[in-house]
Formats: sequence, C-alpha cells, structure tokens
Amino acid sequence: MNKKKLLHLGLASDCVPTAIRCIQKASESGLRENPKKTIALLLDAPQAFLADPVWSELAREVIADSERKPHEPIGYLKWGEDVDATALQQMANACRLPISRAAALMPDAHVGYGLPIGGVLACEQAVIPYGVGVDIACRVKLTITDLPSELLDENHAARCVELDRALERGTVFGIGGAHRHRHSHPVMDEDWSITAVTREMRDRAWSQLGTSGSGNHFVEWGMVTLPEPLLGVEPGRYIGLLSHSGSRGAGAAVCQRYTDIARRQAPSFIRDDPQLRFLAWLSMETEAGQEYWLAMNLMGRYASANHEIIHRTVTRLAGATALASVENHHNFAWLEDHGGRAWYVHRKGATPAAAGDLGIIPGNMADTCYIVRGRGDARSLHSAAHGAGRRMSRTEARKRFRWREWRDYLRQRQVRLLAGGLDEVPGVYKDIREVMAAQTDLVEPIGQFEPRIVMMCGDDSRAED
Repeated sequence: MNKKKLLHLGLASDCVPTAIRCIQKASESGLRENPKKTIALLLDAPQAFLADPVWSELAREVIADSERKPHEPIGYLKWGEDVDATALQQMANACRLPISRAAALMPDAHVGYGLPIGGVLACEQAVIPYGVGVDIACRVKLTITDLPSELLDENHAARCVELDRALERGTVFGIGGAHRHRHSHPVMDEDWSITAVTREMRDRAWSQLGTSGSGNHFVEWGMVTLPEPLLGVEPGRYIGLLSHSGSRGAGAAVCQRYTDIARRQAPSFIRDDPQLRFLAWLSMETEAGQEYWLAMNLMGRYASANHEIIHRTVTRLAGATALASVENHHNFAWLEDHGGRAWYVHRKGATPAAAGDLGIIPGNMADTCYIVRGRGDARSLHSAAHGAGRRMSRTEARKRFRWREWRDYLRQRQVRLLAGGLDEVPGVYKDIREVMAAQTDLVEPIGQFEPRIVMMCGDDSRAED
C-alpha cells in the first residue's frame, strides 16, 4: 500500500511511515492477512492491537496521534473588556490544545505570538516555549531607598542631575547592549552546560548581565507612597528605583532553540497552521522538555541577577542605600498544584498573584505603578495582569503620534524622559486605572510608585512584553 491509499483509509499523515514499516514487517513474517483490512480494524480499535507483535507500533502511534489532535476547547474566564478580537482568537486557539487543562485572560491582554500577552494557560505534562515567550522571566523590580523624597522636587534640579547620571551610567540599553567590564554574580558560576544553547550563550549572557534591553524595558526613579508598613519600611514617601527587563539575548536563544525542536515534533495540525505554530509544545516526558525546563529556570535566575546588578549599580552611583525590594516576573512557566492536579502554568505577560504574593504592576512612563498583594483567586489560576497592556502596535504608534504632543504631557506629570521611543508614549497603553479596577478580585493595591526620571532605549526597537 502506498501513502495515498493509507491516507484514504483515514490514517494520519504522521502515522504513514510507521504503517509502511508494519506492513513490511508483516510481509517479512509471512503473514497472509490483508493489510488494508487490518489497518481499518486498527483505526477503529487501536487498543486491541497494543500487544500484537507486528502492529503494536502503529497502534501506539494512532493512539498518540489522537491525543495530539485539537480537542473541544476548554473554557476560560476573561477580566476586563478592552481586549481586541485577535487576542481573543489566540486565547481560543490555546484552549483547543490537547494538553490544555485551564486558562484565564488578564485585563492587560493584547496580541502576542501564540499565547496572547496577558494569557494564562495550565498544561498537563507539557511546556510551550512561546507560551513562556522570547524574553524568559522578564520581570519588574522596585527598590525603596533612603534618599530624601525632596530630591525629586523641582527646586532640587542640581541633585536630580546626579540621579540622571546614575541611570545613564548604571546600565546599558539596546538589543545588543553589553558591558565592557563584566559584573560578577553567583549565577554565572552555575552550570551553564546543562543544555547546548545555555553553554553557547554563557559568554554573551555574562557580558549582558546588568543591562536593560529595548522596547518597553526601562529603569526609572520615582516617588513611592506607602500607606502601611511594607517589608520593614514604615509608611511614608520615599524615592524608589524601578526596572523592567529580562533574560536578554540568552533567553531569546533558549526560546528559539526549543521552539524549533517543538515544531519539528509537533503534530501536523500545529505545523500546518500559521495561527498555531507558535503553540508547539514539548512533552515533559521527553529529553527536550526536560532540557527546556532546566534552561528556562536558569534564565529565571539570570534575569533576577540582571536586576540585582542594575539596582546595586544605580543605587551606588546615586549614593543611596536600599531599604527594601519587591520583584515579580512574567513570561515563565511554574509547576503548580491546582485542586490536587500538577500543572505547568504558563503566564505570558501575566504575573503570579497567590494569596499574600507581593508584586509590581506598572502603567507607562508617566502614570502610576502599583505595589500589590495577591488575593489568590483560583479562577485566574492565582494570576494577575503584569502591566497596563498595549492598545496599539508599535508601527501604528509611530504613525499616529508625534513627540510635541507628549512632551507637554510628560512635563505636566513632572516626568523627565532621558531616552525613550515614540512607540512607548503613554497613549499606546491602556489606562492602568481601568486595568486595576478590572482585577480588584485578583490583587489588592498596597502602595504606589509615580515615575519622575525615566530611562529607556530610545531607538524605537521592539521587545516582547
């Protein structure tokens, strides 16, 4: 039998090579059975052939293929109303995967690759590299300092220049940005040979340790208001340092390497559909799945170290001492227990919000950033928004806006922008107050950060949220 006849029987294209091997094996064994009739019976009841010395391989393949096909979609809850149709379609696509078990969509949701930004997806025994994202373990970190809050007032302009210089000298922005003199950190003493790609990227990762990337990544000074004690800091007003970046080039390389592997192993309905190809997954029962898990977690520790270096360097240059820090990450997968079931929970542009979890939810370069405490809502898989969320693409923003209209806006908000792209002005983002209002059942605001001196890449380059 040839491929055309096998497909006509209803055999999946992925199973054809196995079927041909079994037919050859049957012929070599001297069996006089009709392969067409046998395969038709096998397709109806593959379990009955699992112990057959000739056809068991095809039976296992047929069963595995049925498990890889799109299922009836699972349901998901959505927080917020301002979500475009494409992002909703991406969430619906993710809910069709046979590995999907639970899902939720946060109020900052917008279009991503595969899983939308703001998407939360729990999978059984599988991870989706693009469900985590390109910038693995991208995170936000806030350090509350001992600098007197009066320094950010307009009548202290001279001292503000010192804060400017601390930002300008304390980190490096840009896609290929790297330090000439490398920083030391225990993360670089870990075993980076756990996978081929992490071994290859170790040298580049070390040169980029303490750098800030591009797009929506930032480092900024601002005013922190604490209405209640937090991490040993008394209520009051403080100068804080806030940063947003991730695992840089190393994280992107890990994502690309294992996405390529996942696509090669993916069933045809994933490979052949341009809307689904970014949802190719890796089984955690495979070597590739285990490798990705190790690499992803290393990138998480590296991204945290990246922020630690940035905050340590910038506060030192500003003559400040850290009183307390809060940090949380997105673009990651966590192995969690939900109702007694162990699931790999992907939070693509969403952040953990289990009961008592502290986190940071920024708005934009000029609006309020919120310090929050998670409420542990099981319906969202203990998740919340990671920021305000974009309302338009970078291309559309550059066509629609001009700097002259935003300079006055920033001045009115007492924000000084040292560098930043037009595709990051406040108008490209949703209203953070509306986003927060839509998730009052997910997080409790316990403090605020108001941006004052903002440093971004400034080259209009792109970075995934």
